[in-house]
Amino acid sequence: MTSKATRGERAVMTENLRSVCVYCGSRDGRDEAYAQAAEDVGKMLADNAWRLVYGAGDVGLMGRVANAVQEAGGATFGVIPTHLMDWEVGKRDLDSFIVTETMHERKKVMFMNADAVVVLPGGAGSLDEFFEALTWRQLKLHGKPIILLNVGGFWNPLVSLLEHIVERGFAGDDILSFVQLAADVTELEALLGSAFAR
Repeated sequence: MTSKATRGERAVMTENLRSVCVYCGSRDGRDEAYAQAAEDVGKMLADNAWRLVYGAGDVGLMGRVANAVQEAGGATFGVIPTHLMDWEVGKRDLDSFIVTETMHERKKVMFMNADAVVVLPGGAGSLDEFFEALTWRQLKLHGKPIILLNVGGFWNPLVSLLEHIVERGFAGDDILSFVQLAADVTELEALLGSAFAR
């Protein structure tokens, strides 16, 4: 019989392990598949001993991912700005809980503490985070994988937009290669595993 590590033990254990930054909605969305995918992602991260890095909220898909990681004994690293502590219900029981002054600081701390970026369904905030990571990749500021979890084809319009941008001459074809699409959590796990094995 194995026992779960304490928060402190998990923090030490994850110092040399991979971390995955998850961008996702602070709402559940209208399709139950989004919530299920968020929970499945959280369990998958914990099962692989990959630390969750996210926005430290306890609402919507954000909360579902984090709670699933914790229930499966995984490690968590959350970052939230002061003005969202009430709105997104700052989740103080994380292994690492960091409060920043601004959204810009939040995004920087999250990104700098991750080895890969995964984007689940979400709204304007998730799109903002995605495009910042994509832009930094385009500018050769990082080489981290960026993976869209395409639950029920949620991100198909975004992929079409990126293709449109390339077709209209506002980006090179390489921008499309910077983004990977995972149809489900099993494919997401395989993509992350492959990236981390390099």
